[in-house]
Amino acid sequence: MQDLHKRVDVIIDSAISTEDRLQKICQLLSDEVEYYNWVGFYFKNGDKNELKLGPYVGAATDHTIIPYGKGICGQVAESNETFVVPDVYAQDNYLACSIETKAEIVVPIFKNGENIGQIDIDSHKINPFTEDDTKLLDYVCQRVSEII
Repeated sequence: MQDLHKRVDVIIDSAISTEDRLQKICQLLSDEVEYYNWVGFYFKNGDKNELKLGPYVGAATDHTIIPYGKGICGQVAESNETFVVPDVYAQDNYLACSIETKAEIVVPIFKNGENIGQIDIDSHKINPFTEDDTKLLDYVCQRVSEII
């Protein structure tokens, strides 16, 4: 996954719009990590206590706005901590995006100490996420915070 760090750096440092860079990061992760079946960003929606869907790759979702506290993404917006869900069906507060989704990882993005958004990954496999995924996504979020 070290190679992905370098490829994320190339995208972040490129002279294209922020939106295009975020879209390319989603595509890179989706293409290169076989069990990343939906990759997207959610960002704080202005002054509201809700998240708004940003660039993503994967099946269309009805969850374009997520109130804080709802689902895994909404919980991360409140807890400010990475949330790994090995089996979404064992989770009480889960917002189903796709019947194929079996696991999810959500990692917050911080800028100047404030949680401004997150990267959300869904997988069609049960319990696929490892410490390497967390480290990679922490790195992605740290780099993304530099361009938001």
